[in-house]
Amino acid sequence: MGRSMSGKDKKFAENKVCMSSFDACMQQFNAAADLLDLDADIRSTLCKPDREIAVEVMFRRDDGSLDSLTGYRVQHNNVCGPFKGGIRFHPEVDLDEVRALAALMTWKTALVGVPFGGAKGGIAFDPSEYSHGELERISRRFFREIDPDVGPHRDIPAPDMNTNEQVMAWFMDEYEQRHGHAPAVVTGKPVELGGSLGRAAATGRGVAIITRETAQHFGVDLSGASVVIQGFGNVGSYAADVLYQMGAKIIAVSDVHGGIHNAGGFTIPELIDYVKERGSVVGYPHAESIENADLLTLPCDFLIPAALGGVINESNVDELQCRFVIEGANAPTTPAAAEKLWDKKIRVAPDILANAGGVTVSYFEWVQNLQQLNWTEDQVNKMLEKKLVAAFNRVVALHEKKNVSLRMAAYMVGIKIVAKAFMLRGA
Repeated sequence: MGRSMSGKDKKFAENKVCMSSFDACMQQFNAAADLLDLDADIRSTLCKPDREIAVEVMFRRDDGSLDSLTGYRVQHNNVCGPFKGGIRFHPEVDLDEVRALAALMTWKTALVGVPFGGAKGGIAFDPSEYSHGELERISRRFFREIDPDVGPHRDIPAPDMNTNEQVMAWFMDEYEQRHGHAPAVVTGKPVELGGSLGRAAATGRGVAIITRETAQHFGVDLSGASVVIQGFGNVGSYAADVLYQMGAKIIAVSDVHGGIHNAGGFTIPELIDYVKERGSVVGYPHAESIENADLLTLPCDFLIPAALGGVINESNVDELQCRFVIEGANAPTTPAAAEKLWDKKIRVAPDILANAGGVTVSYFEWVQNLQQLNWTEDQVNKMLEKKLVAAFNRVVALHEKKNVSLRMAAYMVGIKIVAKAFMLRGA
């Protein structure tokens, strides 16, 4: 069980989202579309998902009783390639959130230049309250329900919040029982089942690469630069590890149970070992405890929100003391807060750029599956670096040319690519 929230953390949780997720996403889309002078018909089409799927996930509990959950898969756009996006297990999953995340995937895949469209999925429940066997039955039943709408050339799911390579293995096996050998139906699988080396670390590694590129471009010495990371799960822990290797000083991290702070910086490999043993950063020696709400406002060079969306909002944006925000999570900054950060000259490397490492290496995994290849981890990491640096350079070039925020520039690059593909198809 997690600890009960303090008054500050309760206020933080209540205020972290100021508008619906999809409304926030569309607000940013429309602003970018205005700057691009996007054709009205194309704008109207890109504002709407191609398909929204809601399914009942009926399964049997360990005690023999039947239970039911609600699952979603939203396929936003596929003019650039098959739908692509993760599936998350979380109590706050709803159609609005999944719809927004699917749209973000459309712009993200276009921005980094991988031939996919955008999709997202999820089931509304807390996986920590279910046994391993129950999670397998939930996962298999969900994939059985969305089976008609997925496939290696149609829609390729991947891990997301609270899902992992084991869940992807169940998904793949469930699909293959009906369709035969098809490892390319999901990415983020175990290496033994066709997964790619480097995939587990890819999103966090990508966050670190974009942090490094941001530092270099804006004249900050990353060696010794202070970094605060909210969220020490898959993305945050790998980002911390790679940044530590680059010489950055990680001064505060947190997870769902609480946060820790040490102005002198943590020895990240030791912290990762501690978390593997204890299940949380809480209680780590030689550190002070800190609440998530306070962690976000610590003075630092780079703030990396790598947990939930909407955590930087109008209730706390004025208190931020970082120089840069690198968005490891999806949509961690509300549109209103993003505008204030731009006014405060706090530059934000947006989610569709900063956390694109995962979908990029998912693309590499998909290619390996389709062509029955196996690339080394070094090959994968080098290709990831090349893709992300090129995307960063495209965004920065437009940011400087148009004097717009990095977020707006990233949206403009991604939307323009999708719009052009739409026009070329003659739809």
